[in-house]
Amino acid sequence: MKNKLIKLITLVWLLPMSGAFAASFDHSHAAYTELLQKHVIVYDDGRRSVVDYAALQADEPALNAYLQELTDVSVEQYDAWNRDQQLAFLINAYNAFTLELIIDNYASFASGEHESIRDLGGLFYSAWELDFVDLLGEMRTLDWIEHDTIRVDFDEPRIHAVLVCAAMSCPKLRAEAYTADALDAQLEDQMQTFLSDRSNNGIDEQGLYLSRIFDWYEEDFGDLRTYVRRYADALADDQAERDLLMGDIRIRYTDYDWRLNNPANAKLRNNAR
Repeated sequence: MKNKLIKLITLVWLLPMSGAFAASFDHSHAAYTELLQKHVIVYDDGRRSVVDYAALQADEPALNAYLQELTDVSVEQYDAWNRDQQLAFLINAYNAFTLELIIDNYASFASGEHESIRDLGGLFYSAWELDFVDLLGEMRTLDWIEHDTIRVDFDEPRIHAVLVCAAMSCPKLRAEAYTADALDAQLEDQMQTFLSDRSNNGIDEQGLYLSRIFDWYEEDFGDLRTYVRRYADALADDQAERDLLMGDIRIRYTDYDWRLNNPANAKLRNNAR
C-alpha cells in the first residue's frame, strides 16, 4: 500500500511537469523563420525563391539548433497536437531537413561535383530514401514525411506547393515558417503563387501547361481540370485564357529543372529565358 501511495504521489507530481514539457514546443517556429528570412532570396515579384546555401552553411549551428527542437518532440507530444500544428510541424521538418541535406553536402555542390539533390542518392536509393531525419523517436526519410505521413494522414493537396526539394522547378521556399495559426492562408498563398509562376504553369497557344508535380501527384488533386479552375486568376492572364481554362483544355507538363535552387542557377535560368 505504501509503495502504491508513493507511486501515486509521484505521478501527480510529474503530471504538471509533463504538461509543461508538452506545451514547451514553439509552435511559432520563430527560430526557423529567422533563418529563412536571412538566407532565402525571393524574386520574380514573389513568385520564386532561392537559397544562399553558402551563407546558410556559415549559419549551420542555428539550423542544427532548430532541427534539434524538432527532434526533441516525442510521439506523445505530437499526438496531443491539433491537425494544423501537426501539419505545420511536418512541412517545416521536411523543408528544414532538406536544407540540412544540402548543407551537409555543400562542398560537392560548390566544387561542381553535384548539381542536383538527385546526385546525393545511390545506385539503389534516392536522396529522399536516406535515413537521416531524426524525427518522432526514429531515424526517418524525407519520403516517410511526405508519402507515409503527410499524404496518408492529411487530405491536403496544397502540400505539393509547399514541400520544397531544393530544385529550381520546385515551388518557392517560403521565407517564413508554416504555423498552425496561419496555415490555411499560407497553403492557399503558396498554391496561388506557384500557379502564377509562368516558368512552371500557365496557358499558351498549345493549351494548359503545368508543373510535372501535377502529373506525379495527380491522384491527390481529384479531377485535375476541376481543381486548377479554382485558381483561374493565378493561371489565366486575361479573360480569353480564363475562357479556355473553363473548357476542355489540353494539358501538358513542363520539364523539371532539378538544378540546385541557388542564386547562380537563378541567374542562368533568367538569362536563358
